[in-house]
Amino acid sequence: MSSTGPRPDEDPVVLARGAALLFGAVFLLVGVLGFVPGVTTDLDQLSGSGHHSGAELFGVFQVSVLHNLVHVLFGLLGLAAALRPRLAPAYLVGSGIVYAALTVYGLMVDHTSDANVVPLDTADTWLHAILAAALLLIGFAVGSALRRKGQYTR
Repeated sequence: MSSTGPRPDEDPVVLARGAALLFGAVFLLVGVLGFVPGVTTDLDQLSGSGHHSGAELFGVFQVSVLHNLVHVLFGLLGLAAALRPRLAPAYLVGSGIVYAALTVYGLMVDHTSDANVVPLDTADTWLHAILAAALLLIGFAVGSALRRKGQYTR
């Protein structure tokens, strides 16, 4: 079987678009699911923001309207970045930085205080740490691959 070009896993544009699309779609889905009864437990206790929200996505991750809308926003940004592969590294690295900051915030804030406006709990903090690492690693790798192929300049 002959090939007409690079394999998709070797094409940095495909990788950039795919990474932004994957993260964007997942963030969007999670943001929407945060409003779905059954997927989000105790939805009747969903608050606009703050640690008083009793709703939990999958019964594990504390969510609020603000928290869900942040996920929707990151999802839409990811989908937009997938349309412009040169934006994908910036989306991925920028999102990674935000999630790293949320991780630090989650580690420092008293989860029962009014300063916990997102809200964050221990499960959220660990997930944010994993997301930050994945987003930063993939974002830098995709940006580097695009630069090597001459398809991306800052």
